[in-house]
Amino acid sequence: MLLKDRVAIVTGGAVGIGQGIARKFAAEGARVVVADISDKNGQATAKEIGGLFVKCDVTSGTQVNAMADAAVRAYGTIDILVNNAGGVPDIQGEKLEEVTEDEWQKFIDLNLKSAFLCCKAAVPYMKQHGYGKIVNFSSMGAVDPAVSVVHYHAAKGGVIGLTTNLAFELAPHHIYVNCICPGPVRTPFWDPVLRNIPDPDAYFAEIGRKEVPMGRVGTPEDIAGATLFLASDLASYVTGQVMHVGGGLPLMVQSQTVAMQDK
Repeated sequence: MLLKDRVAIVTGGAVGIGQGIARKFAAEGARVVVADISDKNGQATAKEIGGLFVKCDVTSGTQVNAMADAAVRAYGTIDILVNNAGGVPDIQGEKLEEVTEDEWQKFIDLNLKSAFLCCKAAVPYMKQHGYGKIVNFSSMGAVDPAVSVVHYHAAKGGVIGLTTNLAFELAPHHIYVNCICPGPVRTPFWDPVLRNIPDPDAYFAEIGRKEVPMGRVGTPEDIAGATLFLASDLASYVTGQVMHVGGGLPLMVQSQTVAMQDK
């Protein structure tokens, strides 16, 4: 087992990508803390994997500190932190002038401040025993946007900056910090976008066919496998890296060119 006896916190671990990561980590021997704002789904996931659920609004420093303390009380330490929690606005494609200051702050807090707060809470425990693995979640849209979501993409771009800075700062403490940029993955994360979509299956099939070189959207299990690599000792010489996990994205331009040449 790649994570035998490791203690891992997965934020946003109740559903979707976070749930997939929590399941994968538990299967690999980790003691998993599922941190989420959703009581019902969080408790169900924690019960399924034999882990601990902690209700936590990751935009609140007080709640994040309490989450870290609860993990240490239950399991003695924190070895792994996965900053997966985040969210996207209901309306995408808004022009800059249409985004309010309150909307801007809301999504900066949810997607960037949250990662900062969780790192700040977990790192002191990692330093105590000279070991830690942090996996932050950015977005393919932060580096190769397909539609304007200025506050979300700006926040996720900040996550990349946070990752590289902490990787540099924490390397002497044997704390590894890396980042994943997922491509399109079908999860409840998309629910705000799907409210006006009559056929979600057809919608995701079209995204996969038109936008992803491998021809399909991803699954939580696809992302969980990459996260497991970065969280395990298989990645014992990997820090400060940004990994694209998107079925070949952002290589669509190249793949389209090859396809045209093959015709």
